[in-house]
Amino acid sequence: MAKKAFQAESKRLLDMMIHSIYTHKEIFIRELISNASDAIDKLYYNSLKDQIAGIDRNDFFIKITPDEAARTLTIQDNGIGMSVEELESNLGTIALSGSHSFKNDEEVVAAGAEGTDIDIIGQFGVGFYSAFMVASEIQVISKQYGSDQAYAWTSEGADGYDISEAEMDGHGTIIILTLKTDVLSEGEEENYSEYLKEYTLRSLIKKYSDYIRYPIKMDIEKSRLIEEPEDESANAAADDASEDDAAKEPAEPKEPQYEEYIEEETINSMVPLWKRMKSDITKEEYNGFYKDKFMDYQDPIKTIHTGVEGIVSYDALLFIPARTPYNYYTKDYEKGLQLYSSGVMIMDKCADLLPDYFSFVKGLVDSQDLSLNISRELLQHDRQLKAIEQRLEKKVKSELLDMLKSDRENYDEFFKNFGVQIKFGIYNDYGQKKDFLSDLLVYYSAKEKKLITLDEYVAAMPEDQTAIYYATGESIDQVDRLPQTEVLKDKEYDILYGTDEVDEFCFKILETYKEKPIKNISEGDLGIEETEEEKKQTEALEVSNKEIIEALKTALADKVSDVRLSSRIKSYPVVLVAGDGMSLEMEKIMNKMPGGPGMPMKATRILEINATHPIIDSLKKAHDKGEEELAKYASIIYDMGVMLAGLEVDDSGDFVKAVASLM
Repeated sequence: MAKKAFQAESKRLLDMMIHSIYTHKEIFIRELISNASDAIDKLYYNSLKDQIAGIDRNDFFIKITPDEAARTLTIQDNGIGMSVEELESNLGTIALSGSHSFKNDEEVVAAGAEGTDIDIIGQFGVGFYSAFMVASEIQVISKQYGSDQAYAWTSEGADGYDISEAEMDGHGTIIILTLKTDVLSEGEEENYSEYLKEYTLRSLIKKYSDYIRYPIKMDIEKSRLIEEPEDESANAAADDASEDDAAKEPAEPKEPQYEEYIEEETINSMVPLWKRMKSDITKEEYNGFYKDKFMDYQDPIKTIHTGVEGIVSYDALLFIPARTPYNYYTKDYEKGLQLYSSGVMIMDKCADLLPDYFSFVKGLVDSQDLSLNISRELLQHDRQLKAIEQRLEKKVKSELLDMLKSDRENYDEFFKNFGVQIKFGIYNDYGQKKDFLSDLLVYYSAKEKKLITLDEYVAAMPEDQTAIYYATGESIDQVDRLPQTEVLKDKEYDILYGTDEVDEFCFKILETYKEKPIKNISEGDLGIEETEEEKKQTEALEVSNKEIIEALKTALADKVSDVRLSSRIKSYPVVLVAGDGMSLEMEKIMNKMPGGPGMPMKATRILEINATHPIIDSLKKAHDKGEEELAKYASIIYDMGVMLAGLEVDDSGDFVKAVASLM
């Protein structure tokens, strides 16, 4: 009998489906299992609609049977089955979907509106043909429920198909794939035999179809120990043995005997954890699911289980890890949540479900409202994803704020692990998200000796304090020793210490918090008002030391923009601060960035001298000896300021020689 041709532009379309539409060949397992689930759904729905007796939902199954010797993989279901006409229309016409027609049937739509559990997965009529990516021949044997005759549909690909009568017990569909020959030659490697291995099949079912609502079964080969009966006569003889017998060599112990047997095992979980009531799920179940699903040995620090119904409905189960993944802050880290549609995994890493600053969140989202493309791998439209992303973004922030308020110890630990990512979120995109994320920031407090929020900082500010002060550096100890901290500590103003490179950029982009300006203590103007007595003292010192200051400006004209007396330092002789624009810390960061600017970047530098420090007397004496002597002192005190700021002196050798010459 001549083969029948496909009713679509078969060769072109089938070739495109096999080679272009699907990214991964393993997807065929997901597609065939989803089709089997749909067939069972249809029968179950019809049994409810037509009140068919004798159909029990607990009797439904999907069976996977590999046969390595015959190189066949069989997928069987006891769903509604297909008539010869349906085999012709559903499989003979590529992209005609019986599931799609069923789902859009007026009665089904009406029943769905009344709450009937209708959740058909396959809608495009192409998933079945993905099997041709791995199979050289496909045979479909199907018997419609209520029919006495089964039919077989057989095809080797684009050349067409045959339909003939067949024998089959019961109703449903059996799909038999004859796998292609492995290609392991140089330059090309396709190991189709992998799809006949129990481990591979189990892994793929767990990955893509773990939450199909019907049991997916496999016959698993197992072994068990054969229990040998105790030999009582031998025991009695042993009791009567003579001493000579006892001296003989003991008998060799018998090797344990095992027997092989086959046991049918359900591979999938069927009921997703995220579909269960939160009140029915224990913390141990959540933690076990997380560790098993996302390959972590520690419990998550936070679990977020949420569901939304509306224009876009979804369930989400999210976790915040207790530790930083080893590659989290590298380009190799791949962010994204698992994306499911009606319990079938569509994407393992969907990066569009959460913004980058929440990329530490692990978990999954399941929605039946997604607009999937023909291969169910990507989305045709991103508006549903965007709607989900916006809701998840707010939910994650809300849960983090709750942890901040009610579980501070764990929040501080979380921030140590992932706070840098939050800070980058504030800095990126020109600060578009700074107001949204600023409440999540915590920084080390010079006064409290612990992490505090910006809100806590502002709440504790003295009445006369008008700004939020911060300092950045390589460590808490290094920042705490900065000369600029002295005047603020004397006034009992708190200082926030940042030790991440992004901190300087983060504070700069924030600019203000609750209408309080945020100031780097190394900036030229801290906005600290002097008392009338302090003003008079400063003015008097400026007048009496005017000549020295002018001489120092001349000597350091190529290094600083200004030299002035300072009221911000107490015990240190000098301090180097930045003028408007780039800070000294930002200068350091920018110059050590890989691929940074060709020319070294420099902040505008201002040298401030402690007018009450004994160094003033030494400068006066040097000034009296002439310009050359003062220039030596100027170079030394400038390098002092450079080192105190955590910067490198231009020439350490010259600095040592200058100090030695004055000693």
